Parts: sequence; C-alpha cells; structure tokens
Amino acid sequence: MKTDQNRITELFNIQYPIIQAGMIWHSGWRLASAVSNCGGLGLIGAGSMYPDILRENIQKCKQATDKPFGVNVPMLYPNLEEIIQIILEEGVKIVFTSAGNPKTYTETLQKEGIKVAHVVSSTKFAVKCEEAGVDAVVAEGFEAGGHNGRDETTTFCLIPNVKKHISKPLIAAGGIALGSQMKAAMILGADGVQIGSRFAATVEASAHENWKKKITELNEGDTHLTLKELAPVRMVKNRFFNELEDIYLSGRNKEALVASLGRARAKRGMFEGDMEDGELEIGQVSALINDILPVETVFSNLLKEFKEAKEPGL
Repeated sequence: MKTDQNRITELFNIQYPIIQAGMIWHSGWRLASAVSNCGGLGLIGAGSMYPDILRENIQKCKQATDKPFGVNVPMLYPNLEEIIQIILEEGVKIVFTSAGNPKTYTETLQKEGIKVAHVVSSTKFAVKCEEAGVDAVVAEGFEAGGHNGRDETTTFCLIPNVKKHISKPLIAAGGIALGSQMKAAMILGADGVQIGSRFAATVEASAHENWKKKITELNEGDTHLTLKELAPVRMVKNRFFNELEDIYLSGRNKEALVASLGRARAKRGMFEGDMEDGELEIGQVSALINDILPVETVFSNLLKEFKEAKEPGL
C-alpha cells in the first residue's frame, strides 16, 4: 500500500488510513499502542472502563507508543462527563464518539485541539455529523459487530451514499478484515477504514482467550442483529442468544429483554470467557478470521492484500 498522505492520514498524522475500532472488552492500551506503532490509529475503548481504568490505559498507552492514538467514547454509557474530563486532563488528541448526538461534546473537545470523529449508521446521521462540525465521519454498515444501526444498511450501500452527501473525510466500517475489502471501500469513496473484528482476534486484544478462539471458529450465519427494542447489537448465537429468542417468541416483552440482559453480560462473555451465557459481540466478517495473530502480522497482511488486490478495469 502506498504511504502517500490522504485526508485521513493527514488528519490524524498517521502512516496508513487504518483505524482500530475502540471495542468494549478488547481495546485496551496494548492493542491500541500496537496498532499505532504499526502506523495505524489505535483506539482505547472507554465503553467498558471505569474512569480510573481509562486513565490508567491512557497513561500506559502513552508509555508504549510515541505515535498518535485516540479514545472511543460511546455516549450511551454512564460517567460520560467524568470520562471526557479525564480525556482532557490526559491530553488525548483524538476522540471517536458513538451512540449519541455528535453535537454534545464536539465543540468542547475541538476547543482543546482534539480531533473528533463520530460513528453513524445512516446518511441522515452523517449529514448531522457534518452540521455538528466533526472532523471526520465513520459510516458503519450493519455487518459490524456490537451496537449497530436499526436500518440494516450494508457498508457497500452506505459508503457511496454518504459520500454524495458530505464533504468531511469518510471512514468505512463494518465487514472489513482483508486488504482487498479495504481497497473496495476506498474505491467506493472512503478515505480510510475502521476495523474491529480482525483486531479482536489478536494477541494484544484484552478479551478472554476462550472468546478469541471462538471467533476463529465462527461461520457464515453464526451472528445475528437483535435487541432492536433496546439498542441493536450483533452477537453470536449461543444459549444467551436463544434465551432472547424465546422472549421474542413469547411476545417481544421489552421488560423481559432487559431482565434477561441483566448486568455485565458482555463482560461475562468476551472478558471472562463464558461462551454460553455471556454476550458475544462480533461482526459477520468473523467467518473470514481463522487465526489469532499478533497485530504486526495483521497489519502486514492487510497491506500485502491491499497491494495485491486487483484494480478495477473495463
């Protein structure tokens, strides 16, 4: 892959327009610093961290890399004001926000010299991001793992449509784990890509080894988008998923869904390794992931595949 600067590499001062998603229970300082050291942009996932744990991860990431890194902040989580304050105090220069109104903190962060990107699942919300003044937009198709859009728009339908409606730098996310997929997204109009699932199955990811191994065993159709009544999430079909399905069959009782979800289901699955009763969030592209690799190898593969991917011809 050429290292010529484009809008994303210039914006974040990185070598390659590859961003590692700030995934809950996966994206600690080890993963973020490893990605940044390879020339991409590593993100610490604040969504699964208490404020003091986030501060510790930011400080350790600073020690582990002298390259740019950022923090992903899901705005539906508690302690939001405290998390933003820690980001400001620790001098973080890049923040990716998601699951909320991009206007909430964009101006506050930018006044401190912080670059802000916001994650959306539709063209409508991408336009709102531009109106809010964000520095970049992440457009994520519903192939992605974790919390997702209700409209079920695929990445390859979403990217060209968003591209027509905004002028800000555009990052494609959802269903990207290969260099060829990265090239395809950029041909459709993306300036860079955000990759989650492939980085979830790395040595440096903070998830449980049971979960990493499970990712490498998944096939097409093993994940499903559910819980639209609460906050749509793509997860692996396991005993917990089947429990949710039984609730749907009995009449889509929202209160029953909340009770079943309970507390810390995601932690129980992805961080503690309970493959049956935990919530396991991963994208459809997991069917293409067959091994747990060091970040450096993942990066090398991405760049090689990108270079070898056939350019479109007549």
